[in-house]
Amino acid sequence: MSAVRVVSVPMRTRFRGITVREAALVEGPAGWGEWSPFLEYPPDVAEAWLRCAEEAATDDWPAPVRDRVPVNVTVPAVGPERAHAIVRAGGCRTAKVKVAEPGQDLAADEARLEAVRDALGPGGAIRVDANGGWSVDAAVAAIGRLDRAAGGLEYVEQPAATVEELAAVRRRVAVPVAADESIRRAADPFRVRALEAADIAVLKVQPLGGVRACLEIADRIGLPVVVSSALETSVGIAAGVALAAALPELPYACGLATVQLLTADVTADPLLPVDGALPVVRPTVDQARLTALAAPPDRVAHWEARLAATRAVRKDRRP
Repeated sequence: MSAVRVVSVPMRTRFRGITVREAALVEGPAGWGEWSPFLEYPPDVAEAWLRCAEEAATDDWPAPVRDRVPVNVTVPAVGPERAHAIVRAGGCRTAKVKVAEPGQDLAADEARLEAVRDALGPGGAIRVDANGGWSVDAAVAAIGRLDRAAGGLEYVEQPAATVEELAAVRRRVAVPVAADESIRRAADPFRVRALEAADIAVLKVQPLGGVRACLEIADRIGLPVVVSSALETSVGIAAGVALAAALPELPYACGLATVQLLTADVTADPLLPVDGALPVVRPTVDQARLTALAAPPDRVAHWEARLAATRAVRKDRRP
C-alpha cells in the first residue's frame, strides 16, 4: 500500500465527544481504504480497524445482492430544535437518536424524541442508542418513557454496558434490543446469541476487521443485522455499504448516513442519502480535497506512530 494520507475533517455538531474527525487513508491496487480508530483506542484494538483498511485497499469486496442500502439519519444529543432540523434535512424515513448523554437528563432525551417524531411524522421509524449508558433498572424505566415520547420505538441500541445486563433488560421490556458494543468490543461476540441478550446485531465494519469478517459474524450470530458506521469519510462508509449490500437479508435501515455529520469529504461525490438510501458504489478520492483536508504535520506524525505501534501488535501476535 502507498503512504498514509491523514485528513482532519471538522464536524457539524459535537458527536461522541469530538468536533474534528481524523482519519488515515491508504491506497492500494483495489482502491482506497480508511483506518480511523478513535484516538483513545490502543494498538491492540486498532489492529482490527487496520485489517479493514487493508482489505479495502487490496481486495475486491464480496458481490452485492442489492444496489441501494436504506439508511437512517443520525441525531446527536442536541436540543429539540436542532434535532428537528437535522431530521428534516436528513432525507430519511428512519432516525437514530442518541440518548443517555453524560450531563443530560431523561427529560432532554424525551424532548429530543418528541421533536424527531414531529419532524418524521407518524410513519417514520425511530430508534435510540444509549451506548451502554444505563444500569438495568434505569434502562427499563427510561425505555418506557422514551417509547412513549417517540410514539413508538423501533428498537433500543445497547441500553446497558455488559451482555449480561443487556439480557436482563431484554427480559423486562417490550421494545426490541440491539447489541453494538456487546459484539464489537467482546472477546466472544456470540455470547449475545448464547445469552439471548438481543433481537438485533449491530455490526461496524472497521472495528470488526472488514467486510468478510462481518459477513462471517452475521452468518453465525443468527440475528437480523443493522450495519452502522464508525463516523468515517465516504471511503470508510463505502466498506459499510459493501457489507450491507452483500448481506442476504437487510430488514432494517442501516446507520451509514453519517457523512452528513461532517463539514467536508475526500470525494467530490460524498456518500449521502438520496430518498433514504445510499448507492452501492466505491467513491473516487479527490486529490484536491485530500490536500485541502490534510492534517497538520504533528497529527500526521501521531498517526504514523499509531500505525507503527499497531503493526507491532500484529507481529507480536504471530506464532
